[in-house]
Amino acid sequence: MTEQELQQFRREKWRVSGNAARTIEEASAFVESNGFCVMYPQKPALLVPTFMGAFVGGEERLPDWQHAFADPRAKEATEVMVRLLRERAAFEANLFGENNFLLSAAVFPYFYALVGDRNPKQERKARSRSDESPLARDAFEVIRREGPISKGKLAQSLGGEPSPAALDHALGELWSKLLITRVDYNPGQGASWDALYRWAPEAVREGIQLSQRQALSALVSKYLECVIAAEPQEIEDFFSHFVARSKVKEAVNALLAARELSFVTVGRRTMVQVTPPKPPRAIREPRITAGKQ
Repeated sequence: MTEQELQQFRREKWRVSGNAARTIEEASAFVESNGFCVMYPQKPALLVPTFMGAFVGGEERLPDWQHAFADPRAKEATEVMVRLLRERAAFEANLFGENNFLLSAAVFPYFYALVGDRNPKQERKARSRSDESPLARDAFEVIRREGPISKGKLAQSLGGEPSPAALDHALGELWSKLLITRVDYNPGQGASWDALYRWAPEAVREGIQLSQRQALSALVSKYLECVIAAEPQEIEDFFSHFVARSKVKEAVNALLAARELSFVTVGRRTMVQVTPPKPPRAIREPRITAGKQ
């Protein structure tokens, strides 16, 4: 495979070669096919598709999250993205600050197995070694009791009117552990939050039952399907945002040893890919010799 061929394969799969994903069905298929994407281009650059690029159908002049407010295309793309979240066709995580990280419904349980809480229904105050702030623990109890709930109503229920910055930080703590999730968005009221175990009970239950080793192996394989092929360093760079690099390296080596992954030369680079299936062996017809029964 040449470098040019690799880039073209990615452009087709990431829908940035003019094959835009404008409808909810096309957007859902894009997320499901790739498994992962960020909403806007990430800085520094990350080897992963963008939802904005797929929605537009190209990579030129895409806004980053800081400038999305001034781009009318971003508003349209956000509306489609919110519909995917409402329908549970996609899930999101806050790995990259204000830049949404989206995962397909099929991939999300594996991500939960690595990042999520193994006992999400337990009251946070009952934990002897909870590392959340008091405000985060209080916010979680309100969300469990009253959710789905907007940030404004949450602030009122907490009492004492916590500052917007403090409440955002508390919500970020809970969201980073996949204890809560944004389930809707209203321009007047902002995001609405709910406990993830209530919003997506099957996905959470499946994630809890998976081992971290199983989950990481599955995610590495899906990531390589998404990017077609990647250097080991690129794989580690992506997964280092939510798991230790040493564990990523172990997972890649184990999959290589099991021949589920294999090396491929792309230009002058040695990369890793999902091992292609072997072509079926041709069945040889028996030779019939004339004159013999």
